[in-house]
Amino acid sequence: MRYNPKIHNRQSTRIKGFDYSSEGYYFITLNTQNREHLFGEIKNKRMYLNEAGRIAAKCWQEIPNHFPDAKIDEFVIMPDHTHGLIEIVSPDESCPYHTLLRSKNRALAEFKSPSRTIGSIVRGFKIGVTKWLRNNHPDEFPANRKIWQRNYHDSLILNSESLKKVRTYIKYNPRNWKG
Repeated sequence: MRYNPKIHNRQSTRIKGFDYSSEGYYFITLNTQNREHLFGEIKNKRMYLNEAGRIAAKCWQEIPNHFPDAKIDEFVIMPDHTHGLIEIVSPDESCPYHTLLRSKNRALAEFKSPSRTIGSIVRGFKIGVTKWLRNNHPDEFPANRKIWQRNYHDSLILNSESLKKVRTYIKYNPRNWKG
């Protein structure tokens, strides 16, 4: 079916004009396609990760290895979604990349690469999990099977009280599961 703006009303959930590479904490939620339970199950208010769930957790933990300006905080892999806090931090000024930019051209130093945004971090996580599923279970996860919902939910955490509440929400999410 061709794109029809009257039928396909795809509106971005992102804040218009906001720089998603800005320092701060971001609360991220990613859902599987059709809320399918891909990552394990909840029993007695505790999450039990299956193989795919353990890989999703590993991919989440490896985010800082691929995105040096990102730190992970509290996160949970649920049967059909992932909740996590990502903190974007100031670039490490000792990094040769930043030194090169400063010395070459002041205007270039102001440039913020789209690869340093929350969107690129989420995309990288989704790609990592999807590749693993397709490579290790090709019959169950062929190339035409969608793994993730198209978008993700994000909230910018604006103060320490909100950060504390979100950490608690994530930590106790399996206990509150209604599935």
